[in-house]
Amino acid sequence: MCGIAGLFYPATPKPVDPARVRAMADAMAHRGPDGAGVWTAPGVGLAHRRLAVIDPAGSPQPMASAEARFTIVFNGEIYNFRSLRHELIARGHVFATDGDTEVLLQGYAAWGPALLDRLVGMFAFAIHDAATRTLFLARDRLGVKPLHYVELADGALAFASELKGLMVHPLLRRVPDVRAVEDYLAYGYVPDDACLLAGVRKLAAGHFLLVERGKPVPAPRRWWQVSFAERASGSAAALEEEGLALLREAVQSRMVADVPLGAFLSGGVDSSTVVALMAEASRQAVVTCTIGFDAAGHDERAFAAEVARRFATDHHERVVRPDNIATLPILVAAFDEPFADASALATYQAAALAREHVTVALSGDGADEAFAGYRRHRFHDAEERVRAWMPGGWRAAVFGGLGTLWPKADWAPRPLRAKTTLLALAGDGDEAYARAVGVTSPALRGQLFSDEARRALAGHRAEDRYVAAMRAAPAREALDRAQYADLTVWLPGDILTKTDRTSMAVGLEAREPLLDHRLVEFAARLPAAMRLRGGRGKWLMKRAMRRHLPDTILHRTKMGFVTPVSVWFRAALAEEGAALGRSRLLAETGWFDLDRLSRLAEAHRSGREDHGRTLWQFVMLERSLARMFG
Repeated sequence: MCGIAGLFYPATPKPVDPARVRAMADAMAHRGPDGAGVWTAPGVGLAHRRLAVIDPAGSPQPMASAEARFTIVFNGEIYNFRSLRHELIARGHVFATDGDTEVLLQGYAAWGPALLDRLVGMFAFAIHDAATRTLFLARDRLGVKPLHYVELADGALAFASELKGLMVHPLLRRVPDVRAVEDYLAYGYVPDDACLLAGVRKLAAGHFLLVERGKPVPAPRRWWQVSFAERASGSAAALEEEGLALLREAVQSRMVADVPLGAFLSGGVDSSTVVALMAEASRQAVVTCTIGFDAAGHDERAFAAEVARRFATDHHERVVRPDNIATLPILVAAFDEPFADASALATYQAAALAREHVTVALSGDGADEAFAGYRRHRFHDAEERVRAWMPGGWRAAVFGGLGTLWPKADWAPRPLRAKTTLLALAGDGDEAYARAVGVTSPALRGQLFSDEARRALAGHRAEDRYVAAMRAAPAREALDRAQYADLTVWLPGDILTKTDRTSMAVGLEAREPLLDHRLVEFAARLPAAMRLRGGRGKWLMKRAMRRHLPDTILHRTKMGFVTPVSVWFRAALAEEGAALGRSRLLAETGWFDLDRLSRLAEAHRSGREDHGRTLWQFVMLERSLARMFG
């Protein structure tokens, strides 16, 4: 795992200062504490920070091919690199190293962009071809590894793994984009097709960019997307065996490393599945790491310990306070853009614990998106059944009328908080799901934005992104469309960003076996009833793992990392919430109605309303703005 950066001049081969690209990479030194390298030629410069995982003694980067035509910088791991290496040797290629970087280099020389279809792994890489005078940038199928790029005033195309790698360049214009703020307040993160810095773009998951000298920078090209349009045939038993074989292959392929390796273990189905299959494939005790909370209802250590005992793992755990915000400055620096998924606090603690024992840790990320494991999937599926049963006009009249009259009772037990569900049933299913994945509603955002901000947004609305993804999805059913949008918007923007930045902040490589693209493609082909059945998600995956895991793990209530931000803003952070309305920095943006923000904070503090997540968003936004724009 590494950090990469570079400059490329498409119009004319201007000289590149090695110190400049070195500074871009050094801004991300946490991603690669084991080594650094820089390479320049007329019109191009590449820089690298290395976390040595495969072939630690060899494979330095930037790496050039034997005849010096191709030069590469690479962030990630290619899990099938050995089989590709054998294939290339059979074609006459000669290798000087034992790692996966040279396999990418020689694979590109052999197959060009078609190499991407052969890769199993997580990656973001850049290859310069001196013969064709091109720069090739590529990102893995699901967006596990990040890549940012921007066109600068002097004509250079600059790229870097993290935004901070671009921010050290003196020609980067630091102008905020209010549309990204709208997106952030809606979702709690800035999606991959947006950036808080105007002009900066993120190469989308499953896309590549081929830049040729003498031509303008083109639009990226999609080289992979998940499809829910086909359905697998066969019995449940046969599909169960196929799924289990894919799970085994995904886990085992990600256990290849020349450094200590372990796993995150929460005691939930996903991480327990990974640990169970690791233990099956390992002759040694698997190192497992668990974070516990000293708070009733939030501590999963007992479940994790049960799994650890079952598989005799080398288990480590640490108890942290769920209201510990001492790591906030670290997280603000790690994410660059504002990021308000408060579970990042616990994820960072888990990564820090793991790094004390291993260099690589396998995680359980991705199963909820691929196998329909979120509660919102169940709700959406049920709501769509109601919509199909009742004509739109009747729904609008019945549910819309009830929803309008129903009180907004944030303080009441969940069954009595029906307002959102009633209003969702009255409208379009795609629109309802787009709102369900959000944090701050369109109505509340409209109240918090100033007139100036609303004019600048010019009709831009964050939910339209989700609605568009669902309507364009290669899919058959409503559940398919929701999962497709989650895999293409939510997964890279929130889940994978969180895991990448928190693990890289401590120099840990995190691997996601449950996001092996072959497993994701298999899940997308399953009949919907084999993903979601009887009100339970991940049906086939749990069935496949019933020989490995007990019912107490397979069918327990999902917890996840819960961070009680609503409680914080009525206690430890109450004054910080109140101070948002007096923020000089927020006032200088001109984007917000700070009086309305003050009243919102007071309504939350008094217990009349619940706005904890929105207040957390504004705290993280203010701190990120201070870091990025001073």
